[in-house]
Amino acid sequence: MKTLVLTAAAGVLLASFTARAESIGADDRAAIIDTITDIAAGADRHQWDRVRGAFADTVTLDYTGLWGGEPTTQPAEAVIRQWSAFLPGFDRTLHLVSNHAIIESAGPTAVAEADFQAVHRIGAESWVLMGHNRYDLTKIDGAWKVSRLVMTPNHETGNRALVNRAAERARQPG
Repeated sequence: MKTLVLTAAAGVLLASFTARAESIGADDRAAIIDTITDIAAGADRHQWDRVRGAFADTVTLDYTGLWGGEPTTQPAEAVIRQWSAFLPGFDRTLHLVSNHAIIESAGPTAVAEADFQAVHRIGAESWVLMGHNRYDLTKIDGAWKVSRLVMTPNHETGNRALVNRAAERARQPG
């Protein structure tokens, strides 16, 4: 009897998950992962057109788990201006994204999740942040674009104040 109840419960959970997510094709899955990668790798390489191409025209960024405050919704160009105003001030950054999962999909919309590790270095000092990202995506003109990014940190080491130092360094001429 106990096995029958557990089997029925598992079936209900599976059915409710399946109802939320349509089957997504391999091409769309790969394109979503490429879009997510373009944000991380593009930022590390200061390829701002690559990062901009991964975002919808308007983007909501939710970093409240790290910085507090409220999520911000702004044009993608404003996000690029902000990121390009401080990331080049680090000697090196490395944003690794892994364990991608498409958790919801319906026609031209999808929700993906991935884990991340972000390493930021100035000289011998570093700030390393690890956590989980949730991406809301929309297929626009055949390309997947991120319209919302929610970052949930779960571990950090090093000196978070390097972000301010990087912004100061990025403002210095030459």
